[in-house]
Amino acid sequence: MRHADSSTAATASHTTPDGDARSVGAILIDSGMLRAQDAERVLCAQKDFGLRFGEAAIRIGLISAADLQQALSSQFDFPYLGAGRTDVSTELVAAFEPFSAQVETLRALRTQLILRWLDGGARKTVAVVGSARSEGRSWMAANLAIVFSQLGERTLLIDADLRHSRQHRLFNLDNASGLSSLLSGRSADAAVQRIGGFTDLSVLPAGTTPPNPQELLSRAGFARVLQEASHTYDVIVVDTPALASGAEAQTIAAQTGGVVALARSGHTRSADFTNLVDAMRVAGAVVIGSLLNHF
Repeated sequence: MRHADSSTAATASHTTPDGDARSVGAILIDSGMLRAQDAERVLCAQKDFGLRFGEAAIRIGLISAADLQQALSSQFDFPYLGAGRTDVSTELVAAFEPFSAQVETLRALRTQLILRWLDGGARKTVAVVGSARSEGRSWMAANLAIVFSQLGERTLLIDADLRHSRQHRLFNLDNASGLSSLLSGRSADAAVQRIGGFTDLSVLPAGTTPPNPQELLSRAGFARVLQEASHTYDVIVVDTPALASGAEAQTIAAQTGGVVALARSGHTRSADFTNLVDAMRVAGAVVIGSLLNHF
């Protein structure tokens, strides 16, 4: 497959949103993936083989296909993380493997949510819900938030599982301050943390585990957090506790308005999933769709 990179390192370029026009060759050199002294060899190979610059660099073994994809992502303002990043979990497949079949499925989900629920106006929030633990809710919420941010949507991921929080581990964040701090009046908006490498992605971790998670989430403060966030962000994705853990999932669903119901293949019992959907509807939430998680 031929890539849409620059035809030469010196002349062809793409203008990024901030006005910085750089060729793939320049990006490869600036990022350290290609030595400046090797650019001449690539230009010669490009001419000899009739290839584009990045393809020629791969042909003579100076860069890898992953290097070229990373350069293209920078050129076209499509952020993702290189394989060398160890500060966040590899479970964030949308960050590390954005061209995989798994992530294509997540993009399809993103499209359905835009078409069926998120309207850019009053409806900006969606919660990922499940009946039991270990179904992949946190995985799904985190990766879904990433693919929304890659679309250029200002995205906030909220970890509302105050009993068994995971988002701070996935993104390697300080969890001393978070949602529980906001709801108890012990913290300001500084609890929200920007994710390095992603221009449009922020995370509000759960914070310290409180003794009264259900009561905290039932207070007016949670609705206020969502309302204030809607003024800053285009999309808000909420990770929730399992329905089996308590009534918090219903409380959250009532505030977010729309939910995606998740089941895990070979793990979730059909009766439990039916109870989950019924509980969401009793809470007054719209079940936008259901997902069978194989990952």
